[in-house]
Amino acid sequence: MEEERNERELTTPAVSYTEENIRHLSDMEHVRVRPGMYIGRLGDGSQAEDGIYVLLKEVIDNSIDEFKMGAGKRIDIRMEEDLRVSVRDFGRGIPLGSLVDAVSMLNTGGKYDTKAFKKSVGLNGVGAKAVNALSRHFVARSVRDGQLREAVFERGELMSDTTRPTDEENGTYIFFEPDSSLFLNYRFRPEFIETMLRNYTYLNTGLAIYYNGHRIISRNGLEDLLNDNMTAQGIYPIVHLKGEDIEIAFTHSPQYGEEYYSFVNGQHTTQGGTHQSAFKEHLARTIKEFYGKNFDFQDIRNGLVAAIAINVIEPTFESQTKIKLGSLTMAPEKDSDGQPYPLSGVSVNKFVGDFIKENVDNFLHKHPDVAEVLLQKIQESEKERKAIAGVTKIARERAKKANLHNRKLRDCRVHLNDAKSGRKDEEDDPRLESCIFITEGDSASGSITKSRDVNTQAVFSLRGKPLNSFGLTKKVVYENEEFNLLQAALNIEDGLDGLRYNKVIVATDADVDGMHIRLLMITFFLQFFPDLIKKGHVFILQTPLFRVRNRKKGVYETIYCYSEEERIAAIEKLSPNPEITRFKGLGEISPDEFRHFIGKDIRLEQVMLRKTDAVKELLEFYMGKNTMERQNFIIDNLVVEEDIIDEA
Repeated sequence: MEEERNERELTTPAVSYTEENIRHLSDMEHVRVRPGMYIGRLGDGSQAEDGIYVLLKEVIDNSIDEFKMGAGKRIDIRMEEDLRVSVRDFGRGIPLGSLVDAVSMLNTGGKYDTKAFKKSVGLNGVGAKAVNALSRHFVARSVRDGQLREAVFERGELMSDTTRPTDEENGTYIFFEPDSSLFLNYRFRPEFIETMLRNYTYLNTGLAIYYNGHRIISRNGLEDLLNDNMTAQGIYPIVHLKGEDIEIAFTHSPQYGEEYYSFVNGQHTTQGGTHQSAFKEHLARTIKEFYGKNFDFQDIRNGLVAAIAINVIEPTFESQTKIKLGSLTMAPEKDSDGQPYPLSGVSVNKFVGDFIKENVDNFLHKHPDVAEVLLQKIQESEKERKAIAGVTKIARERAKKANLHNRKLRDCRVHLNDAKSGRKDEEDDPRLESCIFITEGDSASGSITKSRDVNTQAVFSLRGKPLNSFGLTKKVVYENEEFNLLQAALNIEDGLDGLRYNKVIVATDADVDGMHIRLLMITFFLQFFPDLIKKGHVFILQTPLFRVRNRKKGVYETIYCYSEEERIAAIEKLSPNPEITRFKGLGEISPDEFRHFIGKDIRLEQVMLRKTDAVKELLEFYMGKNTMERQNFIIDNLVVEEDIIDEA
């Protein structure tokens, strides 16, 4: 076989390579041909990291930079039919003579001049141009001192350019409609946009953002952020400390794990970076030194909910989408005039560490009540960790011996290859597209395994129903084989930094047993790894309930239906007398059909947590021991369902 393969390779004709193969792309063409270089993934808007939100962020970033430079305290954002967006700020406005170049020529912008934009997010002269190139329709207006210039583009091509007098306030207006030929079936989700806008206001206190007329504003910065996002009450009041170019806030909750929100120059760095790593290390070290005890950092940070925001001159991010800070220093050596920066050569680690050491230590000395509560929390975490130390060691060894790749986990190639190469994360890494399906039983896992994309999709097979983990301690994670092996497969024992899959997808049958397994898995994550859900990594796979098809001219026309309403609509479309199949379980769907449901048209429902979701009370009611109360609830709701069936 090896000889035959080598012979084929030797006899394969060479592809011609001449001057005709050499192409020059304009700036706009290059963005459209290689959008991933500029905005990461495309997507349809169903996930917070999809490209349409990057487009919106790039436009808003420019308005935020105006606010940070003291120009304009209001931004108006309007969404039309979840498809089109306009952003109007009241800053200085783009210089009229440079308006067209500023939104259509790469590497053109005012942010290379550090006098005009000292601590800006948009530094690469790319953002607005990428939005322009990837939009079906794009309008840029600038108002300066009684003059308005407007440039209109279609897919990056200039269609009109006019200037006229106006009595409007100074500022910039951008309207864009993403190109539906690139962002297939896209739609903006209000919940993702509102989260993005609230983050902007937390980092820019005093800035008012009006979203479809609704005012969003923050008076207390990162303290408001934690208050609005915590789903469990802090065990002591939020510690909120501010300095020049740095702000931190933190408290501890009764939940397991750690939860971080980090920002650079107003940009939400969802993958952290040097500033977040420095914060984690120095906060734990400062607390440890304050008590003068040899506490483990893990015990100090257990239950920690924290946020950090810093401003860096000319920050370096690890990609154009700016979700991970790569800068090691606070400022370059000199500004555009050749003058040295005061923070030149100061490392981000030292800057963050010095601030935390001084201010957190001072706070704990001044607030002995907080120090006492925190000490009790650390000691409780230490006591629990030591109590299960023996079990933990045995469980880790058991997970290794279980040979995950053959027994429970069918891994995907990006991780199998990483294990050999030791490659680290990069923004364009295919691992960002990786996911793991948690399935019930061998038949379901077999169907998904045969249908999956082996490059990015892994499968973990549950053996029966998992244990109800509500009210149990973390000891059960190591004692229960299913939980132990799942934790090892996800690599989340020490937090999300090591998470191996961007999406954790619970794939169960669409019946009562399947729903029960979903609840048990969500309970497990909420109980021991709530940040996995809060950071948007947990999803439910939606699979069709019905297949409706009709044979026409020897060929089946097939419609897969995910609800009763879709089934009725399909029957009307394919009449007369279509064939209807009810899928009772994942194992009944053939691999050939299953391939449609976990491919590019996959339907996922993200498991989300909001401030109003009282996790403890929620789990107590649905998963606790209040059997009679829950039984009455089920009976009452069953009556409603029966009425609906009778009416039908």
